[in-house]
Amino acid sequence: MSLGQRNILLVNAVLLLHMEAVLPGANDLHFHDGSSSADVIAGDVFFEIIDPPELKYSYRIRPAKDFGATFNESFHLERAKLVPTVPINSCSDLFNQDDIAGNIALAERGDCSFVYKATKAQQAGARAIIITESVNLWDDPLDHLIEMVDDKMDLDVNIPAAFLLGRNGATIFRTLKKLHLNYAIVNLPVNMTYVSISKMNQPPWITWKHD
Repeated sequence: MSLGQRNILLVNAVLLLHMEAVLPGANDLHFHDGSSSADVIAGDVFFEIIDPPELKYSYRIRPAKDFGATFNESFHLERAKLVPTVPINSCSDLFNQDDIAGNIALAERGDCSFVYKATKAQQAGARAIIITESVNLWDDPLDHLIEMVDDKMDLDVNIPAAFLLGRNGATIFRTLKKLHLNYAIVNLPVNMTYVSISKMNQPPWITWKHD
C-alpha cells in the first residue's frame, strides 16, 4: 500500500470516529480548494474587522450557493457587531438574540444544516450569518472554504449567509474569549475587486494560493 493510500485510509478513519447524529441536510456541502484572484472575481466576499486590534485584518468568505439573500450593492454594514451565537452551533433558538439583532451572527458548523442555522439567526434578528468550522479544528490541514447549499427543507432564508475558513473562525472565537468580548466590530462587505491578494491585509496565520 502506498503512502498516499495509507493517508486516505487514516483520514477516513478519523472522519468515522467523529461522526455524530445531525439534523437533516447537515452534510449537504461541497469542498473547494484555493483562493486565487479568479475565485474572488467569481463571487467571494471580504469583510474587515476593525476592533479588537488583535483581529484587525481582511477576511474572505464564500456566500451560500443557492439560499439566502445576496451580498449585493444594497447590502452594506459599517461598524456592525460580529456576534458568536449562543449556542455556538446556532441549531436552536439563540439565547443572545439581543446582541444578534441588527448585527452579524457567527456560528460553528455541525449538528444541523447551514439553512437551519441561518433560519435561527434570522429569527433572532440577524442581518447576516457567517458560518465557520469547529473551533477545535485549528490544526486540521484540510482547512477549506465550503460551498453551502440548500438542504431542501423548505425554510425561507432572507438574510445573506457565507462560510469562513475554520482557522479564521477559530482565531476569532478564541481571541474574543481571551479578551472577554462578546463581539468584534466589522465592515461587511469590503470591496477588494482591484486589490491583488498579495496586497491584502491578510491574517498572518493564513496562506493563500496565487495564480
